[in-house]
Amino acid sequence: MKSLVAIVGRPNVGKSTFFNRLVQRRDAIVDAIAGVTRDRHYGHSEWVGKHFNIVDTGGYVEGSDDIFEGQIRKQVEAALMECDAILFLVDVEDGITHDDKEIAAMLRRQDKPVVLVANKVDNHQRAADAAEFYSLGLGEPICMSSINGSGTGEVLDALMHHIPETQEGESTDDPWDGLPKLAIVGRPNVGKSSLTNALFEEEKSIVTDIAGTTRDTVNAHFNKFGLEFLLLDTAGLRKKGKVNQDLEFYSNMRSIRTIEESDVCILVIDATQGFEAQDLSILNVIEKNNKGLVILVNKWDLVEKDHKSMDEYKKIILERTKPFVDIPVIFTSAITKQRVLKGIEEAMEVYKRRSSRITTSKLNDEMLPIVKHMPPPIYKGKEVKIKYITQLPTHYPQFVYFCNLPQYVKEPYQRYVENQMRKHYDFSGVPIVIYFRKK
Repeated sequence: MKSLVAIVGRPNVGKSTFFNRLVQRRDAIVDAIAGVTRDRHYGHSEWVGKHFNIVDTGGYVEGSDDIFEGQIRKQVEAALMECDAILFLVDVEDGITHDDKEIAAMLRRQDKPVVLVANKVDNHQRAADAAEFYSLGLGEPICMSSINGSGTGEVLDALMHHIPETQEGESTDDPWDGLPKLAIVGRPNVGKSSLTNALFEEEKSIVTDIAGTTRDTVNAHFNKFGLEFLLLDTAGLRKKGKVNQDLEFYSNMRSIRTIEESDVCILVIDATQGFEAQDLSILNVIEKNNKGLVILVNKWDLVEKDHKSMDEYKKIILERTKPFVDIPVIFTSAITKQRVLKGIEEAMEVYKRRSSRITTSKLNDEMLPIVKHMPPPIYKGKEVKIKYITQLPTHYPQFVYFCNLPQYVKEPYQRYVENQMRKHYDFSGVPIVIYFRKK
């Protein structure tokens, strides 16, 4: 089991910049506004042959009445509970603040090794100024600049004293590589983070009534009830016209990138608001990227209903998603936890269907008679003859129909072939791609 290192400190001392440098990706959003990071954010790094995991936390503020800062404190405390070593970042520009003293007092009470890092040291004068941090009682402050990377090696060298050697035979890869990646996506404030917390039965993501609480993608490893996967809780995707700050722009871009990196997307919609144009836009991004899809209708407990309500609601949704109507729709409530696990189980089934293979012999035995019985319409007096079908070795279902005149096969016939394939094989929630190629 790899060691977990927590990066802590008050807001805007450079924790996310340092986190991105360690994981060598721009995973955490960085902005000059204090308090950008809110949830715990995990990554993987390596130094001098030792592999370890990192958790980036929100800025810790003591005694604040701000709704987010109270929740951020809980997230920081949770990270400190689960970590094996701590990187405590302070800011040389600002010197020692009241919050630095409060965090230092909390860390001294922890029975865990702490490396004190004086960040934003990019000249000799600031290196001299860093000496005042000795008074925090956490040993020698190591000078670093997370922006240009100077001093990073010294920080990691000091940290390595507290990280055990990677055992022979122990995997050095990212521990989550190879796991199914499920992304929870949707508009802001439809209950994505509440669903994540309901599933894990703990506060993985901060939840408030304010739209846009989640900004980064929050990765959480789930391993219960015989299911193991990586759950990605994303920021709510807003309409382009409403994205008017750098922060929201990066949150939107991060959410779209998460869709691109996921295997199956769980599109959460608000039962009290219905399936809106923005939901359809998000669905189109998912379909364009050929990701598996489950629609989760959250807040179902708030809807007045009878025995026909589910069928009628589902019919309205699938009317909007045409022509892609082969989609599982689950009705749930994050508050009551009703059918939350069923939604995840359905997403895992979609994952299996998305990666399934159909043998060439089976395809030709079952689909060739259908397309021969109903061939493409004659075009310019030419008859299109389909001779052979095969599935391509790709991450999602793609099929090639070899024929004599592929240029004469039009979209309505491609749609017919797709519908016939969906009748014969279970592709519920899975976009499939069909090509017509010259034999």
